[in-house]
Parts: sequence; structure tokens; C-alpha cells
Amino acid sequence: MDSRRPPLAPACRTLPQYVRHWAETAPDRRAFTFVEYPAPHSRGVHRTLTWRRLDLRVRALAARLAEQAEPGARVALLCPQGTEYVTGFLAALTAGLVAVPLYPPGLPGHTDRLSGVLADARPAAVVTTSRVREEVRDFCGREVGDDGGGASPMRIVCADEVPDDDARDWRPVDPDAGATAYLQYTSGSTRAPAGVEITHANVVANARQALTAYGADAHPVTCVGWLPLYHDMGLVLSVAAPVVRGALSVLMDPAAFLNEPVRWLRLLGTHPRAISAAPNFAYDYCVGAVTDGQKADLRLDGVTALINGSEPVRPGTADRFHAAFADRGLPATAHCPSYGLAEATVFVSAARPGEPLARFALDRDALAAGKALPARPDDPRAVLLAGCGTPAGQRVRIADPVTRAALSEGEVGEIWVQGPNVGRGYWGRREESGRVFGAEFADATKAPGGRWLRTGDLGAVLEGQLIVTGRLKDLVIVDGRNHYPQDLEATAQEAHPAVRRDRLAAFAVPGAVPGDAGERVVLVAEHVRTVSLAELDVRAVVRAVRGAVSSRHGLRLADVVLVPPGTVARTSSGKVSRALTRARYLEGEYPQGGYRKTGGTAGADVIAGDANAGGTSAAGATSATSATSATSATSAKASDAKTGAAPRGGVAHGGTPPLGTPPLGTPPADTAAASATSRAVG
Repeated sequence: MDSRRPPLAPACRTLPQYVRHWAETAPDRRAFTFVEYPAPHSRGVHRTLTWRRLDLRVRALAARLAEQAEPGARVALLCPQGTEYVTGFLAALTAGLVAVPLYPPGLPGHTDRLSGVLADARPAAVVTTSRVREEVRDFCGREVGDDGGGASPMRIVCADEVPDDDARDWRPVDPDAGATAYLQYTSGSTRAPAGVEITHANVVANARQALTAYGADAHPVTCVGWLPLYHDMGLVLSVAAPVVRGALSVLMDPAAFLNEPVRWLRLLGTHPRAISAAPNFAYDYCVGAVTDGQKADLRLDGVTALINGSEPVRPGTADRFHAAFADRGLPATAHCPSYGLAEATVFVSAARPGEPLARFALDRDALAAGKALPARPDDPRAVLLAGCGTPAGQRVRIADPVTRAALSEGEVGEIWVQGPNVGRGYWGRREESGRVFGAEFADATKAPGGRWLRTGDLGAVLEGQLIVTGRLKDLVIVDGRNHYPQDLEATAQEAHPAVRRDRLAAFAVPGAVPGDAGERVVLVAEHVRTVSLAELDVRAVVRAVRGAVSSRHGLRLADVVLVPPGTVARTSSGKVSRALTRARYLEGEYPQGGYRKTGGTAGADVIAGDANAGGTSAAGATSATSATSATSATSAKASDAKTGAAPRGGVAHGGTPPLGTPPLGTPPADTAAASATSRAVG
């Protein structure tokens, strides 16, 4: 029987303890279902593990891993999306090992990041599946062979080939709650990837916090997700939270969503009280790509919460998504803007389901001066932001990033976080860990004492809601005025229909004259797929963008660069990597005029140096590699959801020629905390 009202979750200390509890109290209830789509028009093939079956598979694989590595050793997960990924992750924890959630090799362009993570983590063993065993073996063999230091070979275990009998007579390790459970590697788009040490207590606490925030602690829910499991949001919301709650988790491959986004909506509609998470672009993608015919059989009245974790969460996106699916029963209060980052496991704050979306119209000039002051929503110079709700089971304060003074409501500063979900630090990086995870307020009488996490994100508190305004390291300062790049990008993408939505990057570069201490602002934007560069009136596009930015922000863009689809770099969560786009601009990778291939398949995304580096066309995406590519590839399709044309054209500048290769400069003082990059920002 499959009870829809699970027993109340006990107070276990680790995820393996929860697995054993549910296997004993609800053995035949469904735990994880992976939905595979073997054909373009498939309605999905469901493969399910009950809690009894999950527990057996976890113990069998844990027994095998315990033979390969000593307690505390790292185990890299190089699995495709699927139930083997879930069992591999939980088995590593059950064996007292440290999991390293990653992805299989195989896509061009992401090799350096994967190599860097493996070199940093130094895993004793690798968990994969028989389907990708050969490429994993070849890749790991090259990594060890290139080491030159006599490193021991990484032992490879295929999760789907370990027999159930391995669980016989093996007794699970009961790890200490304070021990490290896994290393969550940040994106590495602006530095070498850093592994956040997440303890068993951290992940259990964060799962409970998220369940509370989204109302899943008091009501039965189904978690539905397509986010890759190597990503912090996907791992916690699709694995950790369901394990803690004893809830069913329905998984699909990111590529399945990319190729047919209605599949995600169908799964939401067929499971009661569904909770799911996606970046902002995915909601816009559904609006443009789901046809009226596909909408006809959707029933979305049972959806509880749609978590929007991205940078930024745009109120207009929530409005468009609800307008597109309101007649399918989608509740107007299901959209939940949220904020989090890997250093805090993932979840920090969220709007609550069942409540109206909190909207804030803020005065642009005041915001640039560090004050969040209200403005008229219809004022063309107003900045429209969504509130990211409140934390659950943790503290959030706004601090002056220089003086470390606690700021009052309405003042913009750095977001600091304190709670049982905050990670221990960065693996092997004591000095950086101290700066980022060990912050203290200058005046402890105005804020709770103890160690605080510096997020590197800027925000304010208004009407009890956390407002996220941008990132400290991305802030553009021209003539003493602050400009948020995502604000400039939002203006630019509305200026002309040829500018591709959410596929543009604004950033500052050094002054044009040697010795000039000032900064210039550059915008690199992709054009839509429906036209080639040769068919565009580039001068008209540039004039429209320049005029809109000048009018709304009082800022002159030094250069506007129009590039082919797939050229602006993305991170593993599908967000623009401004740092890498800036570096490519300074290195002269955007030559004036002419067609520029991005490498790989036509239309491929060029991804930041993270889990999605490289790219693949939508037609060529395969489930074996999709967990490393589909999130960013999805955001590419989302910008032109109604067109399938391959990109044509080249690069065009609308300002001064690109700089040669000047020094990239140094970040502002004490911004090590600002490099926390694997985040879900609202």
C-alpha cells in the first residue's frame, strides 16, 4: 500500500538513520521514482524504489564502498541523473565516507573543472553506472596518470552492478552528526572550485528548515524535480528533504525538461501537493514553449509550492507564469521566491506558499546610495524586486561589509547568515574559511554574537522580508554611484526585441586611458535565434540599448557587444557568469564583426568553468550527459522558446573596440566572502 499520510518524521541525526526509519515503519511506500523518456513523445517510464528497496540498495552499495575506502575518505559521484545517484550518495554517507556530488565526464569544455575538483577532493573511490563506466574509467585513469606523484588509482564502483547480497551481514556505520557528510563544490566560475564541508547535522537541519518554510512539515507532499543532483538545490530538495520527511521524490533528467518542458508540469499535476524548484528562467521557458494543446490536459490545482531560486527573481516572470497556467488551476500563491547558497547547505529564506507575492518598487537613485526607499510602481525609474520571505530556523542580518556594523531595516548591505545549516568551511582552505565563515559584528550588542557566514550578496530587509539586490563582487561603481548589473541587463533586454532575454552580462572594465582610475561599463548581449546578425540592424539595436540605459540609469555604456546565441557564459545553475564573460571580453574573444563559432555543435552554449562547461545542442542532448549540461542549455532555449532555429551570424560592437589584454585587476578589499558563487538568489 502507498499511504498518502506518512508517519511524523522522527528526530534522527543523519540521513542514513532516516532511511532506516522509513524502511522499518513504511517499507512498501514509494521513496524515489525516476521518470525516463526514451522517445520524443513518450509519456514517461517510471522506475520506483520503495523505502525497503532503497534501504537494501544503500546498504549493499555502502558495504562495497567500505571495502574500497577508509572512513572519512572522499567518494566522487560521477553518475547520470537517476536512482543510482540517490543510492550512491546515501551509501557513501552510510559507510562513513564523504560524498562528492559531481557528474560524469564526456562534454567538451568542462574537463578542467572536473579535473580541478578531483585533484582538490582526492577521492579514494568513484561511484558511477555501467552505462558510463568506460568514459569514467578513461577519465579517472588520465587524471591519476597525469598526477606524477604516484597517486593511488581511484577505485570505480558501478552502483547498478553491486548485488543485493552485499548487504548481508554488513552493519552500517553510525557517523557522528558533526562529521562531514559531503563536499558541495561551488561553481568555480571566478576561481578554482572550492568544496564546502557540509556535515550530517547541517544537511538534516537545512532539510528541516526547508520543509518548515514550504509547509511540508505539517502536510504530506510530493517533491518533483528536474534540477541536477550535483547542484545544491537539487540535492537538498530532491534527496535530503524527502528522506527527512519520508516523502515521495519524483525525479526526471534535466534534458527531459529541456526537450519537452510540459513533462515537468505533467508530473506536478499528477502528484498531490507537489513541491518543486527551478531557476527564474525555467518559468519563462514554460510560458513560451508549452503549447495550448499541451496545456489542455494539465491539472495544476494541487501544486503547493513552486520555489524560484535564481538571480534575480523577477516579479514579471511569476505574473507571466501564472497568467499562462491559471486556467489549469495553478494557485496564484504557489510562487515562492527564495534565497540561499551552498555555504549555508542551500536554503536561507523563502516566501511562504499560500501568501501573495511580495513586490517592492524601490527608488533607483536611493538604492544606488545604499537605501531601499519606496517608489511608485509605475515610475519608469523604479526598480521592481520580489521579496524572498523570511528564514526558518536560522538568523539573517544585514551588515556593512567594511565596518561590520549591523544595519537597520531599509539599509542595503551584505547579507550575513547564522544557523545550524551553515557549513564548516571550505575543504583544505583554512584562511579563506575563517574570513567567510567566521565573521563577527563590530558591535555585538546590536546583533547576536558568534560566528556568521558572509554571503557576498547584497540586500536589505523591508517589511520583514529579505530583499536581494545583487552581489558585492558584481557591483559596478561609476562616478561614485552604484549600479547593479542585473538592473542594467533588465533594462537592456527590454530595449529591443532582438536582445535575447536573460542572456546578457553587464560589467565594469578599467578606464580606456592608462592611469585612468575610473571604470567603464560594457554590455555583452546575445541576439535572438530567429534572425542572423547579417539580418539585424545592429546600429539600431545598439542605439536602443544605449538610450534605454542612459535614460533609466543615467549611465553611458562604453561598449555594447552583440554576440551569437550560446556565447555568454553560464554557471551550473543556468545563471550568467559575468566574471567569465568579462574575462573573455578583456582577452579579446569578441572581435569586431565576422562569424565566431563557439566550439562544438552549432548553437552550443559556452558555459562558465563549472559543472556545465562546454555545451550541446538541444537535439543532441543525451541523458548520459544531461546532468552536466541541461540546466544552462535549458536557459538558452528559454530565451527563444518559440523558435528552434540554429544561431547564425557573428559578433558586432556598438562602441569602442574591445580592449586588448589588460590586467584583470583585483577585487575590492576583503571580498573573499563575495566569492561564494553557488547560490540560489531571489
